[in-house]
Amino acid sequence: MAIYSQNEALMCKVFPSNLGPVAMRWFNSLKANSIGSYKQLTQTFCSRFITNSMVPRPLSSLLSLSMHEGETLKTYSDRYWEMYNEMDENHDDVAINTFKSGLLSEHGLRKSLTGKPVANVRQLMDRIGKYKRVEEDQLQGKGKEKIIPPKGNDYRSK
Repeated sequence: MAIYSQNEALMCKVFPSNLGPVAMRWFNSLKANSIGSYKQLTQTFCSRFITNSMVPRPLSSLLSLSMHEGETLKTYSDRYWEMYNEMDENHDDVAINTFKSGLLSEHGLRKSLTGKPVANVRQLMDRIGKYKRVEEDQLQGKGKEKIIPPKGNDYRSK
C-alpha cells in the first residue's frame, strides 16, 4: 500500500475497507464533497475516533497481576498476556519474573520455573502451554465419571 500513498484518490477509495462497523457508519454519514484530500480524511477520522486510541499500560500494571485462588492457569495467563501486549516497551525479563511471582506459591508451574528458569518469553509461553494442557486434561477428567453397569442387567442377554 505504501507504493500507492501518493495516489490520494486511490487511498480515499481503499480507506473504508479497513474500517469496522462503527467507523464504517461514520464514514458513510460523511456529507458528499466534505473531504478534499486523503490527509483531511485521516485527520477527520483521527479527531472523531481519538477516544478509541489505546494508551500503553505502565509497567506497574503488569507487576500488580496475580493468580486468584481457584483461577485456572489458562485464565490467569490470558489476563497476563493481554496486559503484557498493551505495554509499549519490551520488558521480557520483567515479564518472566512477574508471571512466576504472580502464580500461587503451591502451583506446579511456579515450582518448575524456580527449579528450571526460562531464558526468554517464548520459553515461558511454551512451558505455560505444557502446564495448561495438563490442567485441561485434569479438568476434563473430573467431569467424566466411571460408569459401571449393574450386574445381572446385561442388555445383550435379552
